[in-house]
Amino acid sequence: MSKTIIQTDAAPRAVGPYSQAVKLEGGSLIFLSGQIALDPKTGDRIHGGVVQETRQVMENLKAVLKEAGSGLDKVVKTTVFLSSMDDFGVMNEVYGEYFKEDPPARSTIEVSRLPKGMKIEIEAVAHV
Repeated sequence: MSKTIIQTDAAPRAVGPYSQAVKLEGGSLIFLSGQIALDPKTGDRIHGGVVQETRQVMENLKAVLKEAGSGLDKVVKTTVFLSSMDDFGVMNEVYGEYFKEDPPARSTIEVSRLPKGMKIEIEAVAHV
């Protein structure tokens, strides 16, 4: 099965040797790399706490999904990485704004560190 690399300037460029997303050909799945709260235009970190970071992460995911011909309504699984579970409730409120109906399956994991000192990173799997 071949794959198509998804890249859009509407989301931040990868900060390492990976793709924003990979779409399987002959299938209908899109695997999105973890997004952190970077401004897509400048590449600068979004400051202001987990609320602002979560919003930017979700907007970045939306942009990659759009480029792949999908959308948040087609996300089937997410993994949320938090630098502190103390932020779970606040993150959950913002996250819920983006998945109001039929939310995807999800795992939430506390990690010791995230790239660029971020508080949150989210990866996703979606269908076309």
